[in-house]
Amino acid sequence: MHDEHDGAGTSEDELDVEVPGLMDQMRIDRAISMLTGLSRSEASALLASGAVSVDGKVVTKASVPLVAQQRLEAVLPAPPDLSVVPEPEVEVDVLFVDEDLIVVNKSFDQVVHPGAGNTTGTLISGVIARWPEVAELPGLGLGEPARPGIVHRLDKGTSGVLVIARSPQAYLALTEQMTNHTAQRRYIGFLEGHVAEDRGIVDAPIARSASTPTKMAVRPDGRPARTHYQVLERLVAPDRTVAGLELETGRTHQIRVHMSAIGHPVANDPRYGQRNVTSLDRDRLALHAGRLSFVHPATNERQSFIAPLPSDLAALGAARVAQEWLDED
Repeated sequence: MHDEHDGAGTSEDELDVEVPGLMDQMRIDRAISMLTGLSRSEASALLASGAVSVDGKVVTKASVPLVAQQRLEAVLPAPPDLSVVPEPEVEVDVLFVDEDLIVVNKSFDQVVHPGAGNTTGTLISGVIARWPEVAELPGLGLGEPARPGIVHRLDKGTSGVLVIARSPQAYLALTEQMTNHTAQRRYIGFLEGHVAEDRGIVDAPIARSASTPTKMAVRPDGRPARTHYQVLERLVAPDRTVAGLELETGRTHQIRVHMSAIGHPVANDPRYGQRNVTSLDRDRLALHAGRLSFVHPATNERQSFIAPLPSDLAALGAARVAQEWLDED
């Protein structure tokens, strides 16, 4: 989930914005054009295809007026020539770096790579400003220009550990480990309500939702997806479950979809649950990728990297037990 967009990539990007006051009563095709750089005709075609929704309902008519603070979402084809521009001012929280790879702790408000509506200020722009050789990988046939060095991803809203390839050898080795699911990914999630079972596995295929274009859903025709969960602590007032989560696969939004499917969505997730944690930033999911383990491509030794639970999530409770679970071998 990748995930939280874990995996080597996808051909689509998403627009997910709250309609600003300046666009109140603006035609939806014009607003999409302004927000994405698409032409008005391309925006109209996107609407006609059913790829746009407003407040969770698909809109197909180009002349529909928007209202300020509505949620505008769309699935957009990624521009084929989108490339990354180095931006030294972008913060990069480095956990580890060597000649082959860079391990970073992504903040919840960072977008990993450029896409629709997010062409600047991305994490990878800060990375290539410091390690320009990462940007050369797509030219060697390794990955896409918009995603140099990226072998897995995390959603905006999710914080935590992310590894970026710095060398061709590392890109190939890490991509293989992500594809074969041999890299271990541990997350801490604050879930709505009390999960009854102390541990379990959600084994349910995931595909794009037929009703809301930017959402994923459990569907029989989806791709296989398995999420392991373990209750670390049950909190009260409000009732929440602090869970340790491990991905066996890495489908888009996997944890968020699976936890919602069992009736316990990730807290503060308006897409699959509701925005309900007043102490968190409105765009902050109560989800943290706390540990990533993989075999180092040069040494062939298994290494683990841990990003401590951020203070905003630690303040929700059970910080000690959550950190202990991340630290366990």
